[in-house]
Amino acid sequence: MKNSMEIKFSALSQNEAFARVTVGAFVAQLDPTMEEITEIKTVVSEAVTNAIIHGYHNQPEGTVFISVTLEQDTIELIIRDEGVGIDNIDEAKQPLYTTKPELERSGMGFTIMENFMDELQVISEPMMGTTVYLKKYLSKSKAMCN
Repeated sequence: MKNSMEIKFSALSQNEAFARVTVGAFVAQLDPTMEEITEIKTVVSEAVTNAIIHGYHNQPEGTVFISVTLEQDTIELIIRDEGVGIDNIDEAKQPLYTTKPELERSGMGFTIMENFMDELQVISEPMMGTTVYLKKYLSKSKAMCN
C-alpha cells in the first residue's frame, strides 16, 4: 500500500528540527532500523538546511516543501525550495565544497545524502530553486533481494 504526506514551512533554521522529527515519525510506520531512521533524519536535516542557508540565504520569507512517499519498504523523499538555485550541481556535490565558508559550513551535505540514501538526484535552475529527490530501500527489502 502506498502512503504519502506533504508539508511546507517557513525557511527558518528552527524548522529544521520540525522537518526531521515529522519525517522520522511518518517513516517509522515502515519499522526501519534505528540506523535507517537516523540516516533518514540526517538527510532531511542536510537538505532542509541547504534550502534555508543556500537556497534562501537565511531569509525567512522562503518556503521549504517536503513530500514523502512510502511504498512497501521504499521511502521516497522530495525536498524543494524556490530559492536562488545552484549554478553548478556537479561542483556543489563535491565533498568539502561550500559557498558559505564564513558560516563554517563543511560542504558535506550532498556527500552525506549520497552515502545514506540509495538514490539521489538534484535538479536546480538559477533563480528558480532546487529539488532534491532521494530514495531509500529499507534493509528488509534489501535482504529479500539477495
